[in-house]
Amino acid sequence: MENADFPTLSRINRMFSRVLEWITISLMIVLTLIVTLAVMARLIGQSFSWYDEIAAILLAWITYYGSALAALHRRHIGFDTMLLRIPRKLRILALLGGEIIVLLFFFLMARAGLQVLEVLAGDTLISLTWVPVQLTQSIIPIGAILFMICQVLSLPAYLKMTAAGISLEHADIEEEVETELEKNKDRV
Repeated sequence: MENADFPTLSRINRMFSRVLEWITISLMIVLTLIVTLAVMARLIGQSFSWYDEIAAILLAWITYYGSALAALHRRHIGFDTMLLRIPRKLRILALLGGEIIVLLFFFLMARAGLQVLEVLAGDTLISLTWVPVQLTQSIIPIGAILFMICQVLSLPAYLKMTAAGISLEHADIEEEVETELEKNKDRV
């Protein structure tokens, strides 16, 4: 979601997007390698005692980093169609009210995540006793804070599009339909 009115913000958005993409892709590669190695080990009669625990943690990390990336590109669950049916002034108020609710939720989640980390002080994983549980669960506050940052970074462009009556959801659908029509033009 580029915005010519906010070139610096767009540059920051692109940087955040690239960083989150690389982190998410790297975690997916690591998870894929671990799953592949675990399957191969089981085929030869061996198994890793740590596989299930680490795979679940990596999947959670992928989810949190992927959520922040989705927030940055406004690809999370939204209500564009409903929002765009509201008169412009009320639409902006509804959008800002929704943003406040989302940011408040993730603020509370980050705060609760930090409290969970305090409670987990000294605990380690069951299968890898040298790995602190605080490290594995640090994704809760980190993910919440990243989501809030990405939500705020994407807000100016989203606000402008929504004020203009442009739907992110419909634009994607229309683009996909046009692409498919072009691909199938020769078949008709």
